[in-house]
Amino acid sequence: MISQPAFSGVWCPSVTPFTSQGEPDIDALGRHFARLNASGINTLLLMGSIGEFASLTQQERLLLIREARQLSPLSMVANISSTCVSDMLALAEAAWQNDFDAVMVLPPYYYGQTPRQLLSYFRALDKQIGGRWFAYNFPARTGCDLTPTLVSELAAELPNFIGIKDTVDCLSHNRALIEETKKVRDDFAVLSGYDEYLVPNLLAGGAGVISGLNNIVPELFAAAMQAWREQDLAALTRIQQRIGKMMAIYAIGEDFVTTIKTAVARRFDSMTSQSRNYGGALSAEQCEALDRLFD
Repeated sequence: MISQPAFSGVWCPSVTPFTSQGEPDIDALGRHFARLNASGINTLLLMGSIGEFASLTQQERLLLIREARQLSPLSMVANISSTCVSDMLALAEAAWQNDFDAVMVLPPYYYGQTPRQLLSYFRALDKQIGGRWFAYNFPARTGCDLTPTLVSELAAELPNFIGIKDTVDCLSHNRALIEETKKVRDDFAVLSGYDEYLVPNLLAGGAGVISGLNNIVPELFAAAMQAWREQDLAALTRIQQRIGKMMAIYAIGEDFVTTIKTAVARRFDSMTSQSRNYGGALSAEQCEALDRLFD
């Protein structure tokens, strides 16, 4: 058995279902969570990028935090990222009141941030958040990178900083984060934000993956973790090859959020494919390509 930090394994960054009127659909979220609960995955991430947090109002985000926790017994983490710190702290307080296990935060976005600014920001935020938190590294969206050196410095001094989602399409970045944080903490979780990096992440000593495909095929990723625990190389090879083929989903359509929602809607009829991104509706040909991926 290979020891892993808390929150290891496979996470689903859940989509946020909307009604035909464009409001958050709690009933559909419950149906979605019911399937995820039974799939064997480890953790649910509420309102991540695939969950369209940036298009949700503060009141909608508070509603989702209040309603989501009672829909699943799995570990649950709320993304509270915002450009307004007071809004973030209100979301964190709601998360603690509703028994969330941790929260997740992006660095400040829109304005470019230097390493010194990032250190100052996360140190100040740590004093106010009131519980355990993950950082979310997504340089393509924030314009700044949480480097291995910076993350390990924070991990060494802030016990409530317990892990990071590294959404960087570069295995060496993920590996370096793992190596540097292991020098200062045995319990720090480095999770890849790219679906196909699960096995490389584990091989490098990481904690797992936060994978959009888990909205559609969570059982596949749960099987990967089981094969990893059993050191079943043949099974891991087969699963890695399947995941690699399924990564084509991110090249179908204009908008990956709508594409993933469309796949969920077509396979499980549990929600609409509606998102708040414009122009992402799939054509009939794109829907056929989507269906072929998961046959």
